[in-house]
Amino acid sequence: MPLPPRTPAFAPTPDPLTPGRDITHAHFEAGDQVVVLKGVAGGELWGDAMRVVTPSWHTPTDEDGWRLRDATGGAQTYITGHPRYLVHLSRRCPDCLIHLRAMENHLLPKYAGQNALIDCGWYTVTALGQLVHIADAWGGR
Repeated sequence: MPLPPRTPAFAPTPDPLTPGRDITHAHFEAGDQVVVLKGVAGGELWGDAMRVVTPSWHTPTDEDGWRLRDATGGAQTYITGHPRYLVHLSRRCPDCLIHLRAMENHLLPKYAGQNALIDCGWYTVTALGQLVHIADAWGGR
């Protein structure tokens, strides 16, 4: 009888929504407040709040991206992110609200009743300061 496949110590929660999200570079503007959704905490989505600073090339995707400023500062204040990773905080735009609702519908039932902060492991920051989604890091796009 063959053994079942080994489960890695850390396996990111699948994210079927963000990699297929069709958001153009023009959707965001300098000064917009955004969030990069990262997981669930206490029955709600959570992520990193950022401010859009200036257009920037996002090397991992070979597409236009945005230079972002981390609202909390820290060791790495600026990173570059692809527009499809971002959700508006500063205004209620229909595209971002649809994506936010889809993420809630996908994730919240999976973690119902858990109060722990759950990082789904979708993002990493490269040595070049670029925010990369696991689907991009693994050549999924």
